[in-house]
This record gives sequence, structure tokens and C-alpha cells, in this order.
Amino acid sequence: MNSSRRYFLKVAGLSGFALAAASGAQAAQAVLSPAPAGKGAYASDKGALRAKRWAMVIDTRRLTSPEALRPIVEACHAAHNVPTIPGPQEVKWIWDDTFHHAFASDPNPVLPKDVEERRYLMLCNHCTSPSCVRVCPVKATYTTAHGLVAQDYHRCIGCRFCMAACPYGSRSFNFQDPRPFLKDLNAEYPTRMRGVVEKCTFCAERLEKGLLPACVEASDGAILFGDLMDPESTVRKALAENFSMRRKPDLGTDPGVYYII
Repeated sequence: MNSSRRYFLKVAGLSGFALAAASGAQAAQAVLSPAPAGKGAYASDKGALRAKRWAMVIDTRRLTSPEALRPIVEACHAAHNVPTIPGPQEVKWIWDDTFHHAFASDPNPVLPKDVEERRYLMLCNHCTSPSCVRVCPVKATYTTAHGLVAQDYHRCIGCRFCMAACPYGSRSFNFQDPRPFLKDLNAEYPTRMRGVVEKCTFCAERLEKGLLPACVEASDGAILFGDLMDPESTVRKALAENFSMRRKPDLGTDPGVYYII
């Protein structure tokens, strides 16, 4: 082989390697830096419910027993294909806990007996300044124009930064495929896969159809939902007439779930 041919093959080989490396780098960049997440992927009906700032008010005085809470939790989980997985890998969107766990930042050591012994519903607080959104590296969680903290399951890479940042414990991680644990599948809502985070969405898909959240409908009036910025809304009127609390408001996240005590 003469020197000119050897030189030609060497240059051609290096060029091919450079092109392959460039293609691989572009592919890697596409994976690491996807396009920005869309704002509002749900299809809207003409009768869609709208608000400047959605908020929820839970009247805990009407939810004093496990029997009163169970239908609310079941309605939410059934509507969104939340699996029933026993043990530490539990997946939940809404659940109940004690006063001291729900309101851990409250310094009052003495409480009325009925308040202290009551169980309290907990869920994503759809904060105005959500820490989970700030830390997500791929924008799989984001804030919509109506104040909802949304979750894009297809973009989630399972890093769980959002879970570490959320001060309310409102997010669950699918350590295994959740589908085998579903009893009754709701075909109108997508199932998830192993390796992604999920949480309450304030039933964004129902709002776009003109329906209230599933937990609100199942609560028999104990949970109110509406526009916090509207003085005539049911939530504003309820807050104006009753003493209420929020979970860890001192952290500056401005949670959107209020509890009438």
C-alpha cells in the first residue's frame, strides 16, 4: 500500500469517527436536555372550570372518623389508578395522619382533645412557590397558569429530587411496576410505569371537563374547591367565616390547601 492511499484511509477513518462521535453527542444532548415542558397538556371542553388560583378547603370538623375519610381516599385513588402496594413502597395521592404530623410546625403543646385526636387528610398542597418545581432537572414537574403543580410522567427520570424537596411528603415513587397492583382500571386515566414519581394533581383532567376533583365530590360537602382570588367563591367565603390552618406555611411555599379546625 503506497503512502497516498494509506493517508487517504487514515483521514477517512478519522472523519467517520468524528461524525459518529458528533452524532452520539447530539443524541446524548437530546436525552439530557429535552425541550421545555408544555403548559397545560389536557384537552379542554367548552365547560372547563377556570381560576386564577385554585385552592382547597378541608372542613376537618366534618371528617372526624376513618369511615368519613375512607370514601374520599378511595375515590381519588380509583379515579387515578393509584396502586395498592403494601409495605414501605406504598404509593399514595391522598392519605390521613395525626395533627402533630400534619401540622408539625405548630408550637402549641396543648390542644383540645377532639382536635388532637382527629385524623387529617393530606395531599399535594399545589404551592404558589413549589420547591419541587425548582429542583426538577428536566421540568417533569411544573406550575400551570391556574396554579396547579403538574407532573409529566413521560419526562420524569426518577431522580427523586422533587421528593427530597417537598416538605409535605406528597410524592410517591414507583419502585416497581404499579400496574399488577391495580384492582379496577380506570381506562380514562393513564397508568404509570416503574421508575417515575407521581402525586395528586387537583384532578386537572376533571377540571378541563367541567368537573370538580374526585375527592371533593366524594366528601359530601366537607371539602370545598374554588378560586382563591375570587371573593365570591366558596373557598374564600369559607375562609372568611372560619379559622383555618395550612401545613408549614413558614417555609414560604404558600400552600394552596387550607384546613378549617
